[in-house]
Amino acid sequence: MTAPHVPVLLNEVVDALAPAPGQTIVDGTFGAGGYTRAILGTGAKVVAFDRDPTVKRFAADLPADRFRLVEARFSEMDDVLEAGSVEGLVLDIGVSSMQLDHPERGFSFMQDGPLDMRMGDAGPTAADLVNTADPAELARIFFVYGEERESRRIARAIAKRREEQPFTRTLELAEFIERALGGRRGAKIHPATRAFQGLRIAVNEELSELEAGLAAAERVLKPEGRLCVVTFHSLEDRIVKSFLQVRAGRTPAGSRHAPPVERTQAPSFQLLFNGARGPSEAEVAGNPRARSAKLRAAVRTEAPVWRDAA
Repeated sequence: MTAPHVPVLLNEVVDALAPAPGQTIVDGTFGAGGYTRAILGTGAKVVAFDRDPTVKRFAADLPADRFRLVEARFSEMDDVLEAGSVEGLVLDIGVSSMQLDHPERGFSFMQDGPLDMRMGDAGPTAADLVNTADPAELARIFFVYGEERESRRIARAIAKRREEQPFTRTLELAEFIERALGGRRGAKIHPATRAFQGLRIAVNEELSELEAGLAAAERVLKPEGRLCVVTFHSLEDRIVKSFLQVRAGRTPAGSRHAPPVERTQAPSFQLLFNGARGPSEAEVAGNPRARSAKLRAAVRTEAPVWRDAA
C-alpha cells in the first residue's frame, strides 16, 4: 500500500491534542489517515469521519479494536457519538492533497478532469453550478468564497459562453477564465485559482459545514477535551477564530458605535494558546502546500453547551 500523505502541522496537532492510551479521539477529516495513524500510535482510540467514500482504502490496515471509520460529514458527528464522550477532536479543513492530485476528482485547474469538485459522491457538481446558476449567484460565489475581485466579469463571460456550449472539463474552464481575464501577465497565481476555490467551497458547502462542525464538536467533547482545527485560508480561519473567541468569553468590549455584547453564557472553551500557530520553515520547504496552514486549539470547559450559534 502506498504511504499516505503526511498531513500539515502533524507534530503541532498531536502535541495540542495530547492523546493518551484509552482515550477516544475524533479525526473529523480522515483523508489519507495521517493524523489518525499518529494518534493511534499513542495508544488512543480513533473514530474517524469522511464524506469521501474513496478513503476506505487508507483504513484497510488500521487496528479494528481501536479504530472506526464513519462515512459521513464531520458536522454529523453528534448523530453518531454521545454528548461529552470524547477526549479530543481534530479537523483539517479544505481539500486534501490526494483529492488535488487526482484529476478525475475535478479539483485541479492544472490537470484535466471532469468538472466535479465534490468531496463526496452526492449533490450538484461544479459543472452543474457553472452551467445553470444565475450570473449574479456565480459572481457571488467567486467574490465571497473565492475573494475574486473580477467575479462579475468572469460570471458574465461564463454565462455568455455556456449558452453555446456547456462547460464539462476543468482545463476547459480554467483556460476560459484565463482568457476572460486577459491572460496571466506575470500573475503570481493562475488566474482561475480564486474562481476554482469559490466553486469548490460552494459545491461542498464548506463554510456552513465548518460552522456546524464546530458546534457539534462542542457537544461531543468531554470537559478537558481538546479541539484542534487546521485551516488554509482566511475565510475558514475567520470562522474558527470567531467561534473560539466567543465561546471562550472573549467577546468585543464594545464602542460608541456598537454596544458590548452581554455575556449570558459561561465560556464553553478555554484557548489552549493565543492566536494561531503555523508551520516551520522546514515543513514549508518540504511541503509548499503547508505555507498557509494555521492551527487553533482550545480546551472544553465544564460549562453547558451554548444555546445558540456564535
